Amino acid sequence: MKSSKRKFEPQSLKQVLAHIVEDKALNAGINNTRVNALWYELMGAHMTRYTNKIMLKGNTLFVSLNNAALREELSYGKEKIIKMMNDELGKVLIEKIILR
Repeated sequence: MKSSKRKFEPQSLKQVLAHIVEDKALNAGINNTRVNALWYELMGAHMTRYTNKIMLKGNTLFVSLNNAALREELSYGKEKIIKMMNDELGKVLIEKIILR
């Protein structure tokens, strides 16, 4: 009986990590963390006191705000916010924003 040996091609650490991150659960968590950090970076530090929760589900970003006037003001700029965030992420990750 002949044993078959697997031949492994050498891979860079970047390639190995990319394969690990492709796991959907891990990828979703990483995307959520990146989007959270990016929200405060792009919208400004003052948003911390008005933002209760940020969550990415699929391609929809849910943002819970505790200020109705700010929610109304941001609703007019949803498309601009989506574009800014996707540009910073380097891919189209967000297609819709729901402000609560």
